Amino acid sequence: KKAERSSVRCPDKKAEKEMVRSIDRAKKQGNSLGGVFEVFAIGLPSGLGSHIQWDTRLESRISQAVMGIQAIKGIEIGCSAFEMARKPGSEVMDEIFFKKGTGFYRKTNHAGGIEGGMSNGMPLIIRAAMKPIPTQGKPLKSVDIRTKKLRQAAYERSDICAVPAAAVIAEAMVALVLADSFLEKFGGDSMKEVARNYKGYVKQIKEF
Repeated sequence: KKAERSSVRCPDKKAEKEMVRSIDRAKKQGNSLGGVFEVFAIGLPSGLGSHIQWDTRLESRISQAVMGIQAIKGIEIGCSAFEMARKPGSEVMDEIFFKKGTGFYRKTNHAGGIEGGMSNGMPLIIRAAMKPIPTQGKPLKSVDIRTKKLRQAAYERSDICAVPAAAVIAEAMVALVLADSFLEKFGGDSMKEVARNYKGYVKQIKEF
């Protein structure tokens, strides 16, 4: 809710002010800014996706959907997937515990909610990097394709930073992928049938 009330979709008030200042500064300089945004999905059942086919793995489908957004140059599943690549396995594996009445659980979520191509019941965390918009208030050097001579790039009206807008689009794309995966697993000819299939699956997991 805090993010929804923010002009840059940031729940941290202090960080929001810094972001706005950076955007205003870039505008005065005739520059543009990129950034990183996060998308969360909480309350997912475990088992969405597939461990069998490369193109039906949940992270594969999410990555395709998010990377398909203009100017997105990278994506990671988890809070710091690229940082995990620099650490030993003992520091990044999510240990499994069991407690009577609770069942299986984890104390950490380094995997970001996906393991083996499927959701694992933990919060799904996606981070994506967006490059700065190429159109500059102070155009950079380019070449006229007709004369082949050096000239400044044409300037068109553009946003200074489109990261907050891209985050909204990414949220919608992730929702589409999750809804599709959910219906693949629990789908039926009516919502009543879908609900029945889902409830039966949840009961089965709790009794495992």
